[in-house]
Amino acid sequence: MLVVDLCCTQGHVFEGWFGSADDLARQQAERLVQCPVCGDAEVRRLPSASHIQTRSAAPAAETPGTASRGGMTDGPSEADRASGSGEGDAARAQALLAHVQRVWMEAARHIVANTEDVGERFADEARAIHHGDAPERGIRGQATPEQRAELREEGIEVMSMPLPDAVKKPVH
Repeated sequence: MLVVDLCCTQGHVFEGWFGSADDLARQQAERLVQCPVCGDAEVRRLPSASHIQTRSAAPAAETPGTASRGGMTDGPSEADRASGSGEGDAARAQALLAHVQRVWMEAARHIVANTEDVGERFADEARAIHHGDAPERGIRGQATPEQRAELREEGIEVMSMPLPDAVKKPVH
């Protein structure tokens, strides 16, 4: 099993699991590997370092200022401060980015599950709902920038949010 970090052209980082390096290369060539956030099929494998255990497997006593809170710490460790290393900051930033992407995906899936896809009829359907000519409900679909501007001028709230195919499919 090959587990790798991948990155799309928009900078979204995600994990991919493949049977082998050949499977990864084949799936990338066939554009089957897509970013779960934006749907971009232009993904690249990020460099990964071999895992080297640098600390004892026994848990160390926590020192003030480094008590664990859900995997996050109050600041750099004594070792990080002494060495001038930003590895702790980079790890926290990566964890935060992964959390934001997870929350975004949950929000996108919630939208898909709780709205009706009206496709290219979005602007007309939004007007009909606004004027009481159609039942009030959550809808999603496609609208041109001009249609969105017209809807806003009419006092109809609209929000643009790209929904990649990944949110419309079950998670494997």
